[in-house]
Amino acid sequence: MSEMTRKRNPKAPRQTLPVLAPEERIKSSAEVALGFELEQALIEARRCLDCKNPTCVDACPLHIDIKAFIRPMVEGDFGAAFEVLAEQTPFPGVCGRVCQHELFCEKVCLLGKKLEPVAIGSLERFVADYNLQTQPCLNAPNLKPQGPKIALVGSGPACLIAANDLVRNGYRATVFEALHELGGVLAYGIPNFRLPRAILNREIERLQKMGVEFVTDFIVGKTATLEELFEEGYEAVFVGTGAGLPHFMGIPGENLIGVYTANEFLTRINLMHANEFPAVDTPVRVGKHVVVIGGGNSAMDAARWGRRFGSETTILFRRGRAELRARIEEIEHAEEEGVHFEFLAAPVRLFGDETGAVREMECIRMKLGEPDDSGRPSPVPIPGSEYRIPVDTVVAAIGQSPNPTLQRATPELIAKRGKIVVDATGQTSIPLVFAGGDVVRGGATVIQAMQDGRNAAKAIHLALTEKREAEAGKSIEGTLALEGRQ
Repeated sequence: MSEMTRKRNPKAPRQTLPVLAPEERIKSSAEVALGFELEQALIEARRCLDCKNPTCVDACPLHIDIKAFIRPMVEGDFGAAFEVLAEQTPFPGVCGRVCQHELFCEKVCLLGKKLEPVAIGSLERFVADYNLQTQPCLNAPNLKPQGPKIALVGSGPACLIAANDLVRNGYRATVFEALHELGGVLAYGIPNFRLPRAILNREIERLQKMGVEFVTDFIVGKTATLEELFEEGYEAVFVGTGAGLPHFMGIPGENLIGVYTANEFLTRINLMHANEFPAVDTPVRVGKHVVVIGGGNSAMDAARWGRRFGSETTILFRRGRAELRARIEEIEHAEEEGVHFEFLAAPVRLFGDETGAVREMECIRMKLGEPDDSGRPSPVPIPGSEYRIPVDTVVAAIGQSPNPTLQRATPELIAKRGKIVVDATGQTSIPLVFAGGDVVRGGATVIQAMQDGRNAAKAIHLALTEKREAEAGKSIEGTLALEGRQ
């Protein structure tokens, strides 16, 4: 490769991620974003300014050395780029697809002050996918950890990255998952068309080869308590059980057949493959008219699944387009796939037929008022503006809270409104029990959950190191005292 072809070119246009055609998307669960071609990856990598003080690294919740993995990409050495990434994160394939880079690293990219920021997320994904294509046999360090045992409750993003960091420090990390499959929200909440299971499973398998142990169908708080885990020799626990308790609309008719929360709807499809019914045992009722309530990523996911079932699908949102919380990319993909948006409207009542199935929804128009606690304009109902629409399936994607199972089984674990209370280090009210992710935040991004898991792994290492040093100090003092008496 000549020096000319290696030359950086920040003024080159930001590369556009190729995507599957909308008419093809709605026929299957195939991945929508196809990833950069090799030439695109080279052009995009060479847009990087190679800043002396890269602000993107500080903005990344995991503090990945972005400049360091892009530098070998400029030379076309994608293998070296993967090695840089793999040392700092176990999830380049996952994060390259679902991390909201536009809110973190790309938001502060210095190139973005005058031009478009570097597509850091797409470059991360390219490196991961290139490794998969060129190294189909998974290569992972066999660390054979022999240190203290650490229990991690849940197999979502917070626990998975904590397990990675702990096992790399020599700890024996065991992940306990309540469901039958691993991945937490990455598996049950995010569709294949955004995050293919092969990508997620490969990166989890890498953790297994590194020495992380996984136990499924194990509910901490029922199968075993926190106290029993400590009795079995675990020296610290990290709780990353997520936010699996859905919020309900609280309107008449919510118990009709065909009314789901996003948690149930997405879990049935993403985790239990209801889209393949009757080849699989789990069905999901998707009629001709689907209405999804909400404006976040889960709402987009549910609506886009509705289109893949062949339904006319509408997202009903009580605020305006500017207040949608979903990623811009997901909103655009939903629109391209034929999802309709009904803004400034909210459901007030559901009506069913003689069989108990939902058939009609009564809505009310809204207007925007003063900002509420979220900082967004509050939706205000307009009296007398009620109207009705036909509906066969309703999906409420209006938020969720932490599952209270562990909190109820552990009264000494302080929680407020279901969220576990932690100190600055992530430690709970119980010594050597840490928590992070949605069970603490109440609902956040995948990368913020990973940030909590990484911080907790550091705190656990520090706490156990201090504990061993204190115990060693007491032992020395006891020996000296004994020698003095002799």
